[in-house]
Amino acid sequence: MNNDLLKKYAKLTVKTGVNIQRDDVLVINSPIETANFARLITEEAYNLGAKDVVVHYGDQKLTKIKLDNSSIETISEQPEWFGESYNYYARTGACFISIAANDPDGLKGVSVDKIGAYQKSRSLSLKEYYENSMSNKCRWCVIAYPTLPWAKKVFPNLSDDEAFEKLYYAILDASRVTTEDPIKAWDEHNLNLQKSLDFLNNKNIKTLHYTSSNGTDLTIELPYNHNWAGGLEESTSGIGFNANIPTEEVFTLPKKTGVNGIVYSSKPLSYGGNLIDNFSLTFKDGKVVNFTAKEGYDVLKQMLDSDEGAKYLGEVALVPYDSPISNSNLIFFNTLFDENAACHLALGRAYPCYKDVENLSKEELEERGTNDSNIHVDFMIGTKDLSITAVTNTGEIVQIFKNGNWAF
Repeated sequence: MNNDLLKKYAKLTVKTGVNIQRDDVLVINSPIETANFARLITEEAYNLGAKDVVVHYGDQKLTKIKLDNSSIETISEQPEWFGESYNYYARTGACFISIAANDPDGLKGVSVDKIGAYQKSRSLSLKEYYENSMSNKCRWCVIAYPTLPWAKKVFPNLSDDEAFEKLYYAILDASRVTTEDPIKAWDEHNLNLQKSLDFLNNKNIKTLHYTSSNGTDLTIELPYNHNWAGGLEESTSGIGFNANIPTEEVFTLPKKTGVNGIVYSSKPLSYGGNLIDNFSLTFKDGKVVNFTAKEGYDVLKQMLDSDEGAKYLGEVALVPYDSPISNSNLIFFNTLFDENAACHLALGRAYPCYKDVENLSKEELEERGTNDSNIHVDFMIGTKDLSITAVTNTGEIVQIFKNGNWAF
């Protein structure tokens, strides 16, 4: 692998991703397989003035051993130190970088009940961390790094070395690391995303209507004074950051009870180390009242049963079908990439995307229709013939997407 490219990637992550400032604390979440890259990120963070860098290592194989051999009662409990190891840093304003690299099939064969209990116990334990991140009180960024099991899932017909190298360059290309100046490339990309944000935010949209030849026919109501976000975000302390590298999306939240109709998936969803594919969700007054899946039905059912909020949507994201990741014609089996190849929705917890969010209490957020849940799971719905029509608060009808791409 090209070490110069990796250093550029690490610098991009620290500078454009979380935008480290002098005396910041950085927390890195890294699979053990990506330890070398975590070290490069650590060095770059210190070079830019970080006061301290803390690395939490994860081991998916060890997690599988634990789940296979532990009772649900044991899995359902997390020690206090585990939650506090994240919550403390979130509470004190640290920055967070998470490296996505897990095997999409890494927990295949584990009981869905055990996976559900494990996911729920972690989510409850890390609730303060998630709340601070989703409200931008912390600057955070999710990036990716290849591992062999993931590479072989994406490129099963190639040799190990070829598959790894192919995924390596696919990740770096999508993340604009292979450009001459990745940081400048991201500045330009953020400006382009801002044009779409300005258009959407100036329209004051009331509802979105999705239709596609695969059967999708879904209406989504947006809450009062919602705000479209994406690309360069701003923390509550006024510092810009990019939460996802790569990203092609602009997003907002739906009104919790304002979703009606049916939507079909357009790409597989990797959840809890298992794949869910060719699935549909039927909504009535915001709630999933029926669902189907050709693969992973039990996993989808477990996810929807995580808590009451898991049956409602928490995100509406727009991504043109003619986008770099989509045009690669790859299925990454990784949400960070696949969600940026297609329009998507998310079940569960909503980002509080409101123009006046800093003035809203938890009760006021709930009154406006902000969904809450222990999960936030993106799933892809964009197709090459997707149409999205908006109705504004003044009754104007606006074509937002036509044939899978922006219509304006």
